Amino acid sequence: MMVSFTCDYSEGAHPLILQRLAETNRVQEAGYGFDTFSESAREKIRAAVNAPEADVFFLVGGTQTNATVIDALLKGYEGVLAVHTGHIAVHEAGAIEESGHKVLELPSHDGKMAAADLDAYLSSFYADEAWEHMVIPGMVYLSFPTEYGTLYTKKELTEIREVCNRYQLPLYVDGARLGYGLASDACDVTLEDFARLADVFYIGGTKVGALCGEAVVWPRKAPAHFFTTVKQHGALLAKGRLVGVQFDTLFTDGLYQKISRNAIERAMEVKAIFQEKGIPLKIDSPTNQQFPILTSAQMTSLDGKILFEVWEKRPGGDCVTRFATSWATTPEDVLRLREALD
Repeated sequence: MMVSFTCDYSEGAHPLILQRLAETNRVQEAGYGFDTFSESAREKIRAAVNAPEADVFFLVGGTQTNATVIDALLKGYEGVLAVHTGHIAVHEAGAIEESGHKVLELPSHDGKMAAADLDAYLSSFYADEAWEHMVIPGMVYLSFPTEYGTLYTKKELTEIREVCNRYQLPLYVDGARLGYGLASDACDVTLEDFARLADVFYIGGTKVGALCGEAVVWPRKAPAHFFTTVKQHGALLAKGRLVGVQFDTLFTDGLYQKISRNAIERAMEVKAIFQEKGIPLKIDSPTNQQFPILTSAQMTSLDGKILFEVWEKRPGGDCVTRFATSWATTPEDVLRLREALD
């Protein structure tokens, strides 16, 4: 069997989640997230982010979450600011634009937004006498980690927050891989910091051990009728207990943090293999996504043994590739990669 490093959701779910789903299968509960499992999960998440009054909603997946949150925050004439490599700008099939909101693109610095670029864009926008004829920036979107596995420091997030405050823009953080960011040795940000600095963020489950589901956290207050907006976007499960049970399990006894750490340890082993063999990396990623630049010969040597993604083709045949580890990646998987490259 081939070993897959193509993404961080190749497997199903962590065994403890499957066990808990089986144990609670015959328990009768209310639907749409009003079950006792979901409420227990909410309380555990509120404690983890140190926001006792936070509104927490469970949605089915990342794209639905981004589209729902952004649509809930923006007026019809507003757009969302994101770097040009951001997930909503590249890999969501125009889901944001389909809802009537333009993605306003900023430069990307290894996947990250710079506060100076954000400030310059907003200053220039409002200096234009015809700004009311344009799509008005209504919010800021970041992802943590970024699409290139990089992390914002607490200082960088604070600087972006300060710009948002000056222009009265809400800050939204896409946390599809949040666990992997928090587990990195390079991370100096905590869940409490996100609750303090962001107006809304989500804790990713789909990529971090769950079958499906994301937990959207509004640290202070969700917009009016957010539940209805979730349903309009097809992001609400009738059997909401499915996601509730999973997050209740993930936030019991530190499971979310423990399984996230596994992905980081395996990713650092993968990085070391490429470095030992003199294979350059496009970006020095401290998280579970690694981006080696492989020759056509090297890619051929992995054919039929290791699955990975081609991220960017370069003249001459070299390719920037992506190798993603996850909560389920084993030391044996990493050994198979080393053997294939040997």
